[in-house]
Amino acid sequence: MTDPVTDADLDAYVDEQLPPMRRIEVEAWLAARPVLAARAMADLRIRDELRLALAGARPTGRPETTEAARRLDWALARDRRLRGLSRIAAAAALVGAGWAAHAGLGPTRVTASPSYPAYVAEALQAHGATAVRAAMTSQRETPWLDPAEIRSATGIVMPRVPGDWRVRDAQIFPSPNGPSVELAAEAEGIGPVSLFAVRPGWFDVTGPTRGPEDRTASAYFQIGDVAYVLVAGPETGAALEAAAADLARSLR
Repeated sequence: MTDPVTDADLDAYVDEQLPPMRRIEVEAWLAARPVLAARAMADLRIRDELRLALAGARPTGRPETTEAARRLDWALARDRRLRGLSRIAAAAALVGAGWAAHAGLGPTRVTASPSYPAYVAEALQAHGATAVRAAMTSQRETPWLDPAEIRSATGIVMPRVPGDWRVRDAQIFPSPNGPSVELAAEAEGIGPVSLFAVRPGWFDVTGPTRGPEDRTASAYFQIGDVAYVLVAGPETGAALEAAAADLARSLR
């Protein structure tokens, strides 16, 4: 086996998205790890049960559909490797709710809530840790940014920081797919910001997208196998998204 098996490989294995040779490699890897193999088999069983439930849904609603969705929700809480199956769980729940409404249980109101990649939550946690660190006199900040050293140590390419930004600190954080990097700076027109860079476990190219806004604002994008999240204070969303676009352009 030339490449280590990652969570993304296991997700793709369960979703039947791996090429035959990689699937064989994953199966050989699982064969030497009985506990993980048992979890993978349970995930495959739940996937097949949901597919059968969706294929056989009837207007009266099926208890099996609800039970399968409940088991999948429990599995997702136990093991976050099943991101791909969350869409199937949502579909199963909506099928059951829709048919129940037609059966005379009254209209069902569904409120959609936005979802964000898991690495956005990691970035917000790192931003909070940096804020705590900045308030502690015993924790020395490292206002020296060496992109070449960061790339050599982590394999992560950092965007070019604008000239009107004042770097305050740079730290390494653990992440599921290797080390991540967080850069804290003072940005002109925005204020304190943190730039989080991490490998999410899949390859993609996406433009800046506004993230959750509560006590903070955020914008995230991905270039290749590295994702970036820019976090700042509340009510900075538009300026933050524009800054994220500039950072993304510096990587192309």
